[in-house]
Amino acid sequence: MSRFVDALQFFDRRSSPMEEAEGIGRDGMLLHQTGGGGRQSQTLGHLLKRVGEAASSGDHHVLELDDIIGPNNPDPARTIPFVLAFSDLTYSVKSPKKLSLGPSRTDPVSVDVASSNRKILLDSISGEAKDGEILAVLGASGSGKSTLIDALANRIAKESLKGSITLNGEPLESKLLKTISAYVMQDDLLYPMLTVEETLMFSAEFRLPRTLSKSKKQSRVQALIDQLGLRRAAKTIIGDEGHRGVSGGERRRVSIGIDIIHDPIVLFLDEPTSGLDSTSAFMVVKVLQRIAQSGSIVVMSIHQPSYRIIGLLDRMLFLSRGQTVYFGSPANLPLYLAEFGRPIPEKENRTEFALDLIRELETSSDGTGTKPLVEFYRSWQSLKLSPVSAAAKQNNNSLSLKDAISASISRGKLGSASVSRFANPFWIEMLVLTKRAATNSRRTPELFLMRLGAVLVTGFILATIFWRLDNSPKGVQERLGFFAIAMSTMFYTCADALPVFLQERYIFMRETAYNAYRRSSYVLSNAIVGFPSLIVLSIAFAATTFFAVGLAGGAQGFVFFCLIILASFWAGSGFVTFLSGIVSNVMLGYTVVVAILAYFLLFSGFFITRDRIPDYWIWFHYLSLVKYPYEAVLQNEFDDPTKCFVRGIQMFDNTPLGVLPVALKLNLLQAMSGSLGVSITSQTCITTGTYILKQQAVTDLSKWSCLVITVVWGFFFRAIFYFSLLLGSKNKRR
Repeated sequence: MSRFVDALQFFDRRSSPMEEAEGIGRDGMLLHQTGGGGRQSQTLGHLLKRVGEAASSGDHHVLELDDIIGPNNPDPARTIPFVLAFSDLTYSVKSPKKLSLGPSRTDPVSVDVASSNRKILLDSISGEAKDGEILAVLGASGSGKSTLIDALANRIAKESLKGSITLNGEPLESKLLKTISAYVMQDDLLYPMLTVEETLMFSAEFRLPRTLSKSKKQSRVQALIDQLGLRRAAKTIIGDEGHRGVSGGERRRVSIGIDIIHDPIVLFLDEPTSGLDSTSAFMVVKVLQRIAQSGSIVVMSIHQPSYRIIGLLDRMLFLSRGQTVYFGSPANLPLYLAEFGRPIPEKENRTEFALDLIRELETSSDGTGTKPLVEFYRSWQSLKLSPVSAAAKQNNNSLSLKDAISASISRGKLGSASVSRFANPFWIEMLVLTKRAATNSRRTPELFLMRLGAVLVTGFILATIFWRLDNSPKGVQERLGFFAIAMSTMFYTCADALPVFLQERYIFMRETAYNAYRRSSYVLSNAIVGFPSLIVLSIAFAATTFFAVGLAGGAQGFVFFCLIILASFWAGSGFVTFLSGIVSNVMLGYTVVVAILAYFLLFSGFFITRDRIPDYWIWFHYLSLVKYPYEAVLQNEFDDPTKCFVRGIQMFDNTPLGVLPVALKLNLLQAMSGSLGVSITSQTCITTGTYILKQQAVTDLSKWSCLVITVVWGFFFRAIFYFSLLLGSKNKRR
């Protein structure tokens, strides 16, 4: 580690004062391009490899630039350029037909589309992006910026997008793009209770291969923290509304960091400066410039860049209602607009002027919109050398795409991993996901404590209401009520697990969209992290109620009671987890959970026994989650043929004869004995626990079968939760 620090000290000495003032100095990931000498930046992976070689040599020295890149050791990245080219990209969506008697004066595109019931979002967009450069997509809101980024990042269904996207002249397949690229969403989707360093380290565990040692992963994370200018915030939590954390600009840089940890070849960003002040926005784009200089292609959308940010951009693509109005370098924009007849005034921000001009044309009263500018761009481009054609010619003499990627991997790109679908095996993914979820949960103990408090309060209320039930007919009815309420409560208290995945949904979609881990790993880790808390809740509820109510079975009965409560929690949490995978709104989810659990209780066998349920509803009885734990606790309590619950004159309880004097009841018993020829006294057992089970139609399954079925329900719901993630998290437009 000391050798690594020595290497970073070299970068400190070479960082410009401006960069140090901006807080971005100590560039641990790349070297800046120097003037005249043609020296180029290298990837973080290659730098770390060199640092490791220096450390293994045993010589303690500062790693000089010429040791890494020099006349006799040229940067291989320059011989293998990457060019992302896109041609005639067209995308439209269905839209309601406009009820209009005539064509619109302000939106001729929409009028043409309305007749075919389609709205064009991208209309024959072409351009290219090279490694070492930043391509910025600009335009007003609704111009198609984010749609174009989604199209390039393979976030639009292939059958809906027309045109071609190539890398080094070869078609870019979806699986390959997921491996070599990263996509940074507009929103900062991060775990609030993890620190900056932990967030990046977990990302490294996901995206970097198992063959890379933990120390090298940590070194890469530390280098990335320095590159992103996050050293002071490394130990600070991300934070949310209830917890103070890092600033907005730092959050955005962390969002970028988790997606570039594996040093992708192509990086897409959807408005990375949105919501930031000018200084934070400049720092973010400065970081992106360094990423590009490390040999990556950077494509981003941006709303209205400042003058300083324009100086960091290499190419700009202006869009207006899905059409290209300019594509080229920022330096050529003044000449382009001057030839169009709208020269940029002196000391005017060229980008702001161009965007204002586009808005002016879009709202023009003559109905032409930006059509003149679109047509001028096409004629202006035809007079220039097509950059796409030039790139194609250049790449004809270069290596194949496969060889180019392999060469990039050999010098440290993509974390020096092979081009495989996932960087790590299933079990490592599961361990890392479990550790991350456990860390985040451990730092929010109030969530578990609130759930534990709810269970204890519910148990206390039930224990005091059903205190020390006797073995009378009324005691039997009260036991049945206690079991029905207790078992249904187990499922209702699981509803608080609903927001968990809903809050993580978009983090999950972002991470799995580019194969950070398998969906199955997420499902299993989710179950593992939540299970210990279910054990605590089960023991807490059982200890609060079992002995206070006076339930039967002794120690064995208590253990089974704990097990069936645990199984109920397991099945209930699985059911709620599954619902969270198909319902995107918390309030809607709660409504669905409460309604379905009410139906489960209705058909559980408490309100109406199984033998009294109509045949056309009997199927719902067997689907009821409450049925199985309810029948299990009934058998745990009453499955004893020697235990008596109704003796002698108690048979008259709950009947009109119950109000008669005891003496008269004894006379009735004697009369019944004479008629039946059987001696019936006040101590004669009339009803045993086995008979109560028959009365409740609890005869088809044993208590252990009910326990097993309840556990199986939990696994079943988690299995279909997995398939819901598989089918519902494609995150692609149609």
